[in-house]
Amino acid sequence: MDYRSATRLFALFLLAALLAPAPARAQQAAATAAPAVAPGDIYLQSSRVYALVGKSGFGHEHGVVGMLKSGKLHLGAAQNAGDIVFDMATFTADAEPARKYVGLEGTSSESTQQQVTDNMRSAQVLNVAKFPTAKFVVKSAQAMSQPSKRGLPQYLLKGDFTLQSATRPLEFPVEVEMAKGWQHARGGFRIKQTDFGMTPFSKAFGAIGVADEISIWGDVWVAPDAGSGG
Repeated sequence: MDYRSATRLFALFLLAALLAPAPARAQQAAATAAPAVAPGDIYLQSSRVYALVGKSGFGHEHGVVGMLKSGKLHLGAAQNAGDIVFDMATFTADAEPARKYVGLEGTSSESTQQQVTDNMRSAQVLNVAKFPTAKFVVKSAQAMSQPSKRGLPQYLLKGDFTLQSATRPLEFPVEVEMAKGWQHARGGFRIKQTDFGMTPFSKAFGAIGVADEISIWGDVWVAPDAGSGG
């Protein structure tokens, strides 16, 4: 094969490679870039945090939903059981799914939802601009002897919860069931805003506002550890 023929053949091979179907190249790149799921990883796209904010005076109860920024949870671990980071900028108030999850009836208009969400995220309450995340460091997540009311395995989560600039000890049970190869963990706890240096929102000289105590639920999907129950 002379020089010209070799050059022409090389050019044809190069052109064929460049004209390969784009989806195939994209799929290959996506497969290479896709992160592996490790034991204890929380599936962020499907996991949610819900909250029921009570009322004071002539105020109204509110249902809140938010997402997680990152998270790991090792169910059954006696120590270093994980950490869960709340993405406070995603928290919104009174969307219908949130109200339904926390047990509230009725709906709220989009304008009211936006107003309540803005108040909640403001510097006077969550101060999302300064504190974009909250964090629960899970020290242990050991199995409990008693099942939940639904007959599911339970784990007691113990750790420290940080909201804004305050950290408080926290423990609560979660029930766990296997679904689609994941551990679906659900459980709730209560906090007081004043325990974390926050002032419950109010207006009209306190005649309309929200309660100090907030009920919070986690609804998360966890990649199982080897040998963990669920």
